Amino acid sequence: MGTAATASAGGQRRLPIIEAAIEMTARTGWAAVTMGRLAEQVGVSRQTVYNEVGSKDALADAMLAHELGRFLASVGDAFDRHADDLVEAIHDAVRNVLDLAQGNLLVRAIASATHGADTELLPLLTTQAETLLAEVKTMLAARVARYPTGLADEQVEVLVDLVTRAVLSHVIQPTGTPASTADGLAWLASRVLEAPARKPLRYG
Repeated sequence: MGTAATASAGGQRRLPIIEAAIEMTARTGWAAVTMGRLAEQVGVSRQTVYNEVGSKDALADAMLAHELGRFLASVGDAFDRHADDLVEAIHDAVRNVLDLAQGNLLVRAIASATHGADTELLPLLTTQAETLLAEVKTMLAARVARYPTGLADEQVEVLVDLVTRAVLSHVIQPTGTPASTADGLAWLASRVLEAPARKPLRYG
């Protein structure tokens, strides 16, 4: 089962527990998250928390899967809106992800961890990074394959890898606004695709 799919597995109390864990991690750090505190916050027994999410490591996986699902849905929406224009689809997908990341509690916690603020969370993120990246790239490659790009499969893979890694970097450590970053990456994609960009750089 894929990482994103695991987010919805389990009983009806699973989602509130995961959401409470995300909020608690952002507020007090991953080290402060315990099954007892989660049980108290959600209003269930400690055993229920264990039954729904398993170990603390499994809880971290579930949190990441839950948020990944939200990001992938926003990417899918962008491609659906621009079914006949790959450059504009990439623009809106990047913009959606970066806009969503700005107010995301778990992203904030991850950013703190990568800067040394939460050393217990970082190893879990490192373990999951390769799996998450592969899942995102697989989804994007499938989306891009629906467009007549004229690129070979390995060339599409390079484009997807480049855009994905750039977006993830900006999610964790932004160097510009979501609008300007989306604009730049869409322009870059248009050059790779040898497609005339419909609009000049919007924020260049």
